[in-house]
Amino acid sequence: MGGDIVIENHRNSQGDPTADIIASYSNLKSIEISGSMIPRLIDEIPIIALAASQAQGTTVIRDAAELKVKESNRIDMVVHTLKTFGANIEATEDGMIIEGPAPLTGSTVTCEMDHRIAMMAAIAGLIAKGRTTITDGQWVDVSFPGFFHLLEKLT
Repeated sequence: MGGDIVIENHRNSQGDPTADIIASYSNLKSIEISGSMIPRLIDEIPIIALAASQAQGTTVIRDAAELKVKESNRIDMVVHTLKTFGANIEATEDGMIIEGPAPLTGSTVTCEMDHRIAMMAAIAGLIAKGRTTITDGQWVDVSFPGFFHLLEKLT
């Protein structure tokens, strides 16, 4: 997508690879994600879709039908949630197509017990003009306790 991202200070934390990510503003470009890339990015698809909504061009995500059988039908949840913000996004049989960039407007969203959708909506709320409310944001604690506190510190 052409993001200006630097990864430094690689280390292990409780057996997991960890690093510091330094990101700077950059104009994003559309991409295509499919095939063998999907299993490695399956948990990141919601935030990638959000980034794609701000990227220039048409992003296509395909071969991701397994997203339909996660905590929720994550394809439908990503599409529905981003549409409530005003993103130009459509579901396909095995993924989604996102046309960007699109201005986002604050919204009230429900994450249906999926922490990834809640985190995506929180970041979308930072991009959007107007107020965003996540009615069940507590699900973020499943994978990232302290997410909202850290997000507050960053903004």
